[in-house]
Amino acid sequence: MKQVLITGANRGIGLELARHYASNGWQVIGVCRQSSQELDAVAKTVVKGIDVSDEKGIETLVSAVVGEPIALLINNAGMMQDEQLGSIDVDSIRSQMEINAYAPLRVTEALLPNMGTGGKIALITSRMGSIADNDSGGRYGYRASKAALNAFGKSLSVDLKPRGIAVALLHPGYVKTRMVNFGGMITPEEAATGLAARIDGLTLENSGSFWHSNGDTLPW
Repeated sequence: MKQVLITGANRGIGLELARHYASNGWQVIGVCRQSSQELDAVAKTVVKGIDVSDEKGIETLVSAVVGEPIALLINNAGMMQDEQLGSIDVDSIRSQMEINAYAPLRVTEALLPNMGTGGKIALITSRMGSIADNDSGGRYGYRASKAALNAFGKSLSVDLKPRGIAVALLHPGYVKTRMVNFGGMITPEEAATGLAARIDGLTLENSGSFWHSNGDTLPW
């Protein structure tokens, strides 16, 4: 039975991805700071108390999954804060870079020993990380961190192709989650279904692509 490891799996998109894969016969390893009853109900293993932006957190995660084969790694954990010109908070930007960009790269590198040929890595990014698509400004930390994640993901796709591991950069859509005060356009269930479809279609030939969950290719 294949295993998927999902960060930020206790709620929102991460939880719906966990539900999706569990219902399709996968074993789910859910990673989170604090678990939920909903995640406990679907995950084979819950690794809680993990701060993916902290070195000790990553070490704890690695220790918890030693010897566990991971067919799919979904780096979903993230945060969004708002900075506007005239009230830039550099600490806020730094925190978003740590969680949204550096953490997925560190988690991926740390878990590569668990992955083999045919493995897949999904980085949950955002079209707000697209420089070409930015026509509204603002959100300095979130945009910069997701742009950095896109750059990391593209490099990972090149470096991991010889190992037979494919990488996708995926925008879930404007989703009704706590991150946007539940003001989105689609539900977490709809987002998870679209994301899973893109992951299913991921191959070494299209590795490194930047997709919307609806299947559209997004500009860098």
